[in-house]
Amino acid sequence: MAKRLTAYVCSECGAEYSKWQGQCTECGAWNVLSEITLESAAATKSPAARRSGWAGKVDAPKIMALKDVQQTEHLRVSTGIGEFDRVLGGGLVEGAVVLVGGDPGIGKSTLLLQAVAKMAATLPVLYITGEESLSQVAGRAVRLDLPLDNVNALAETQVEAILQHASAARPKLIVADSVQTLWTESLTAAPGSVSQVRESAARLVRFAKETGTAVFLVGHVTKEGGIAGPRVLEHMVDAVLYFEGESGSRFRLLRAFKNRFGAVNELGVFAMGEKGLKEVSNPSAIFLSGGSTRQPGSCVMVTREGTRPLLVEVQALVDASPLSNPRRVAVGLEQNRLAMLLAVLHRHGGVLVGDQDVFVNVVGGIRVQETAVDLPVLLAVLSSLQDRPLAEKTIAFGEVGLSGEIRPVPNGEDRLREAATHGFKRAIVSKANAPKTGSVKGMEVIAVERLSEAIDAI
Repeated sequence: MAKRLTAYVCSECGAEYSKWQGQCTECGAWNVLSEITLESAAATKSPAARRSGWAGKVDAPKIMALKDVQQTEHLRVSTGIGEFDRVLGGGLVEGAVVLVGGDPGIGKSTLLLQAVAKMAATLPVLYITGEESLSQVAGRAVRLDLPLDNVNALAETQVEAILQHASAARPKLIVADSVQTLWTESLTAAPGSVSQVRESAARLVRFAKETGTAVFLVGHVTKEGGIAGPRVLEHMVDAVLYFEGESGSRFRLLRAFKNRFGAVNELGVFAMGEKGLKEVSNPSAIFLSGGSTRQPGSCVMVTREGTRPLLVEVQALVDASPLSNPRRVAVGLEQNRLAMLLAVLHRHGGVLVGDQDVFVNVVGGIRVQETAVDLPVLLAVLSSLQDRPLAEKTIAFGEVGLSGEIRPVPNGEDRLREAATHGFKRAIVSKANAPKTGSVKGMEVIAVERLSEAIDAI
């Protein structure tokens, strides 16, 4: 009998080692190496895979000049859900592999089942469930009032059997729920292990590219919030989408963290109801509907998620601290940046909050990752400190430098137009973001170059 060859793979970075060791020398993580079985290329193709006929002979690759490569336009197919299409970059590309992750119960399976039911009217689809029975999937679809006439489903977890059925049915869309339940008979590890997840996903990706079948993979997340399994899983797929949502809130955010066919950080907003997830076409109105912004410590800003400008409210609470080391708490933005902004406020704005507790929150569960939030944060802090609200219908955005200058942010004029459509009349922005050709209708733009000018303007 031939000796079985094994290797050890890091679940964090995917590095391989010939023997086990406590620490991965590539990424520095401890106790992350898992054993996998190595096989030759001939052994990798199981009898079931050979019978499926999808992995035939591959032509030898040839070196070509890039100018001679024939360009093909990526044809996109609508999922029937506008917000889902937005996050995907305008629709689903043929042969694309999309990984969808999120907390348990947040709506991953619900959204994909809704998309499959809509797309089944024009495309052959196959819904593969590894966690539920077919009766459970059908029962959920009935509760959601989804059409099931053309939806084919399969309860299977073995990759070879899945590929055999897919080769016979020839679907143009496959949903695998979830990738952590899949396993291949060529490995001895248990389903959900690093080696099984990596090899199962690799075979589905290979099938998708060879046949032009689009594939959705549902991924579980760890307690840290990352997708369970090897990090290389996110590198193998074409797009990685994360579902986000606050506990107790009916709103769900679908964000693209990787997309080879569209914009990164694109955001889709949904509302969970009795009939599943519904699109929120105007999320700015939702995030500003919690109450009046005419309160001390509140400032509205225009952030940008992917290609969409979005109005959100930044709230600040400044209060005398009983502690020798006052607290700095930031929810929805980076805490270290808050500490830096408060230092700039003192040095270049003449406002001291060193003996005050400062709490900052971005309303609605949105996490703002761009520097346009700097100016609204400082204006909200100043408003709370002086217990005086900003002028009604005022927005602000801009990056604050360490020397007190107000720097421009991308797409300033688009942000101003979005604010004007929601009834805002006054904007405090960087001088470089002021409209160059004419003005935004109904909007008074106050252009500032220094933090002191912005403080004087309010």
